[in-house]
Amino acid sequence: MRYLILILITILLSACNDADVASRNLSTAADNFEIQRRIVFYNGITNDYMLTIEGLCSKDNTSTDKTLGIICKVGKNEYKKHLLGLSDNVTFFIEQIDGHQTSIYHYKVIFKPSVIIPDIEIN
Repeated sequence: MRYLILILITILLSACNDADVASRNLSTAADNFEIQRRIVFYNGITNDYMLTIEGLCSKDNTSTDKTLGIICKVGKNEYKKHLLGLSDNVTFFIEQIDGHQTSIYHYKVIFKPSVIIPDIEIN
């Protein structure tokens, strides 16, 4: 049984290539507001840029096919959230503005105590 588990782990780890690991690490860094990004909304009918958002921004995990949520860090503990409607003629792209140092040899796990441990109010 032990050998079967080792074989399965080896297969799973070998399925990840360097690009997958780097991509996952860059996504984690962006989700932790460590990467400068530019998000551009484009109207395919008029060929015009409609809106640009730049900064330490991350795509919100509540986005759908019809809406895109963007959260940007604007101060030490300040954030702004933008919700934008998408349609068949409006599209967007997210550009990483600056290069970011990342490793293909390890990954990051970031625990946020404020999410794990709830606020308890004592009256």
